[in-house]
Amino acid sequence: MKLLVFGKTGQVARELQRLAPDATYLGRDEADLGNPFQCVDAIKESDADAIINAAAWTAVDAAESDELNAFQVNGNTPECMALTAAERDIPFLHISTDYVFDGQGDKPFTPDHPTAPQNAYGRTKLLGEQGIRNALGNHLILRTSWVVSAHGSNFVKTMLRLGKDRETLNVVADQIGGPTPAAAIAQALLTAAQAMTDGAPGGTHHFAGTPDTSWADFARAIMAEAILPCRITDIPTSDYPTPAKRPLNSRLDCSAFTAAFGIPRPDWREGLEAIVKELRP
Repeated sequence: MKLLVFGKTGQVARELQRLAPDATYLGRDEADLGNPFQCVDAIKESDADAIINAAAWTAVDAAESDELNAFQVNGNTPECMALTAAERDIPFLHISTDYVFDGQGDKPFTPDHPTAPQNAYGRTKLLGEQGIRNALGNHLILRTSWVVSAHGSNFVKTMLRLGKDRETLNVVADQIGGPTPAAAIAQALLTAAQAMTDGAPGGTHHFAGTPDTSWADFARAIMAEAILPCRITDIPTSDYPTPAKRPLNSRLDCSAFTAAFGIPRPDWREGLEAIVKELRP
């Protein structure tokens, strides 16, 4: 299976390069999602059997003040890419987010739950989803949450950096979700891409780590894994205001994805152990 991957330096793209080094990876200098024509031309010129879009606007707070550009990257360009993939009759796989939901309640969101994004980032990702579906090709929209790895900027790396220098940290305790190792997302995408290349249908699915936890409890697990004495103090979301509203409920029901592709939810505790080991000097 020949793969064309959009993205080079993001968390999932970095893990894809480890697992599938022979795939073709396009960075922003070669295919900028701010320019849909570049991305469309890259697909037209490729002989790939499947396309994975591992690039996105992920700066959640920045999207509040620059929603138009975030929409171009997360909404318009993925739609154009999906249309081109459909014309070539090859699968198009795309990463989305739990932020397309309203973040309320305490039950896991199913893929068919009504969407109601509460911030600009969620709105742009939802528009991307709608455009991909409207392209009518074989596609996979994989919604995930709380992505972590040894690369880029993410919660694990932030906690490790702060935990080395501080005795205590205040961390939000009323937001609940499933931390998801980027390595697990990458493997899931590759497995799904092969199945779809062989004729399996895609669709909209969820994939997130287990067990569900709070940011505060996740922070405690990070400190314990790294053997850092930093103590975590629980605070409510109201004590940590951000430009973009964060969902209190990021739980995702991933059972349909497991049934369709045989891929279980990854245990984030195992992923955390691997990340901390990689980052250890």
